[in-house]
Amino acid sequence: MTTVTDAVPPYRSRSRFRHFTIQSAPLLLSLIILAGMAALYVGLFYRELSRFPGNFEVTSVVNTSMPLVFAAMGQSIVVLIRGLDLSVGGMIDLTNSLAATHMHGGAGSMLAWSLIVLLVGAAGGAINGVLVAYGRLQPILVTLATLSIYQGLAIKTLPEPGGSVPIEYTKILANPNAPTGLGFVALLVVIWLLFRRTRFGIDVYAIGNDEQAARAHGVRVRATKIGAYALSGTFAAAGGLFLAATTTAGDATSGDVFVLTSIAAVVLGGISFFGGRGSAIGTVAGAFILTLMINVLFFANIDPLYQSFFQGLFLVVAILLGTLIRRLVGMRG
Repeated sequence: MTTVTDAVPPYRSRSRFRHFTIQSAPLLLSLIILAGMAALYVGLFYRELSRFPGNFEVTSVVNTSMPLVFAAMGQSIVVLIRGLDLSVGGMIDLTNSLAATHMHGGAGSMLAWSLIVLLVGAAGGAINGVLVAYGRLQPILVTLATLSIYQGLAIKTLPEPGGSVPIEYTKILANPNAPTGLGFVALLVVIWLLFRRTRFGIDVYAIGNDEQAARAHGVRVRATKIGAYALSGTFAAAGGLFLAATTTAGDATSGDVFVLTSIAAVVLGGISFFGGRGSAIGTVAGAFILTLMINVLFFANIDPLYQSFFQGLFLVVAILLGTLIRRLVGMRG
């Protein structure tokens, strides 16, 4: 005698599916919000100008987004280890000023100063990491202090807005006639996918999930933290280079805005501030969402005095929505 029973998926299969959906839900949400924001931008643009955005508009959005993309990319790695890097704005100030005052025409100068600027970013980030890892100081206090230091160095380097970046450099990084920044976005996505599969990337997630357990399993916690902050500084420096290329000049205060927006992009990208969860691909989407939001508010004829209010309101709603979806997925998984 045989009995017929409903096929029940193995517990392990359900656990894996639940884990996958919980992990992927924030990223999917950020991509959906990006698609919605892009559609809203196109619709409002067409309403105002009776045409769809062309190559110039796409290039402008991409180039405007790239400094934030780089800054937020580095911020993501730090947040994954339950840290925070408020110094990204000061590092963008400093590296932007260095590029505008020292880079000259010629491949040799452009290459040399690009490398120098990236090394400055890595060194500044490593200092943050050492103070956090070995000094056992709170990341928010350390990076708030170094933010001021890097801002001071930037003003010393470039007291007033000015300087210049070779036009050839602008064409390479931020060609005004073509969205070359999309190539950098694709490169960052590839780098991130490779990063996830490296020992260092695995250690970053391990520390974010449980630092004590990671240490017990042989993870070099201090070295990994220093590396995470060094990468954050390097990405911020890359953002400074891209900002200089976009504006073709320097400004020792132009990076200040990226302190909060880089954190906002991380939040919109679905990376957990409890560490160990999320993807920087979502952060890239978050950076583009914030840039498109400014364009949407402009074409919606929102008074500039109220734009910050609507940006903050949107961010709160996005956070609440992401939290709700994550909880629903967890309950149904």
